[in-house]
Amino acid sequence: MASVHATAIVDATAELAAGVSVGPYAVIGAGVVVGEGTSIGAHCVIEGPTVIGRDNRIFSHAALGGAPQDMKYRGEPTQLVIGDRNTIREFCTLNRGTAQDVGITRVGDDNWIMAYVHIAHDVQVGHRTILANNATLAGHVHVGDWVIVGGLSGVHQFCKIGAHAMTGFQSHVSQDVPPFMMVSGHPLAEHGFNIEGLRRRGFSRERIALVKQMHRLLYRSGLTLEQARGAISALAGTVEGGDDDVRLLLDFLAAAKRGIVR
Repeated sequence: MASVHATAIVDATAELAAGVSVGPYAVIGAGVVVGEGTSIGAHCVIEGPTVIGRDNRIFSHAALGGAPQDMKYRGEPTQLVIGDRNTIREFCTLNRGTAQDVGITRVGDDNWIMAYVHIAHDVQVGHRTILANNATLAGHVHVGDWVIVGGLSGVHQFCKIGAHAMTGFQSHVSQDVPPFMMVSGHPLAEHGFNIEGLRRRGFSRERIALVKQMHRLLYRSGLTLEQARGAISALAGTVEGGDDDVRLLLDFLAAAKRGIVR
């Protein structure tokens, strides 16, 4: 059975799985589904339609599933979907999607979302990311797996941050950030690749050297973007286990619509 504090308000249509705990003065609205073992702190407000998975920790005063902050929104049935084992700290705001996009704001699994983070409509967050305090993701932003977004950083709408990338403190992200790269500042600039993150994730020395070579071709060789893409493509098959890394970067570059940080 779910454990609901006597002062909490839970809509009769909300679905709370076994082991869910709801703290004092929390409000859970219609159309909310919460998976097993998730804890919801005091004074949280969760509006539906929202689906929350298993074993999440949602701290006090978080506001999840609110209508998108988009003047085009006319009450269409959109969603917020949150995966499993996420930590969502105090005063975070996560909004539902819009009809102009896929209609779903989605957060994956095992993410660490610190206090005052804002995740706007139609944002897609992958798995095992870290969003530091006051990071702000505008509408339609995509964040890949293992990304770290530094505190007080702002990400412009429609931007994409590739897997394993990292943005520094107070970064102003207005262009796409390719996978593996480290960026910071205003104006945003590239500052190498995320070698320490790759080491911690078990990348072999050979794969790290491959990523270093791709970084050099993209940022240090003087090549045009098209020339760099061709040179990076030629690295396929040169390192055991590295073809996925080459493909990840090439696919990202091919799909970039706002231009890349360069």
